[in-house]
Amino acid sequence: MASTNLQKLIAEFLGTLLLLAIVVGSGIMGESLSQGNDAIALLGNTLATGAGLVVLITIFGPISGAHFNPIVTLCMALRRELTPKLAALYCLAQVIGAILGVFCAHAMFGQEILQISSKARDGVALGFAEIVASFGLLLTIFGSVKFKPESTPVLVGLYITSAYWFTASTSFANPAVTIARSLSDTFAGIAPHSAPLFIIAQFIGALVALAVAKMVFEEKSA
Repeated sequence: MASTNLQKLIAEFLGTLLLLAIVVGSGIMGESLSQGNDAIALLGNTLATGAGLVVLITIFGPISGAHFNPIVTLCMALRRELTPKLAALYCLAQVIGAILGVFCAHAMFGQEILQISSKARDGVALGFAEIVASFGLLLTIFGSVKFKPESTPVLVGLYITSAYWFTASTSFANPAVTIARSLSDTFAGIAPHSAPLFIIAQFIGALVALAVAKMVFEEKSA
């Protein structure tokens, strides 16, 4: 049974909200329990995010595709799998859900609901890391959808788990996530002045992945 557009938008909203509650909440918890050891805090943040993604993509994927990410939605629109209007509504639902997910995490840990991050994440290296992170994420999605769609939740969760550690930026790879995390002055935060570089890099990585996937994954006539 096909989902209605309203159901799809609700799925994108809820999925992104819960994703950010997981990302920011696990960052707060990890930092509070790690006694100043950033590696332990990041490990806790990583495992919770990867596991949460597997669950969220599994339950919402059949409804909306479980994008939870404007660069994924943009690529699907460019592939004509979404209309421009629905794609725009997806992105709006994702950004609103992401911000409310951050507020939810703050509320759970008794923090100020509205915060502005002071955690600078600047420099060419981090921008390049976001290009790589976003490229790898979209390539993972395109490849899994093409060859093993039932494994997409696990493959995306595993990719993000690894990318938290092999990218200097800890793999935001998501403009909605980046915007929302600029509103959290916690372990997972990013200062607002750092966010534009990340977002630009994420779109670049996604568009390169779209081109590469078209070249590598699509069947060609003899």
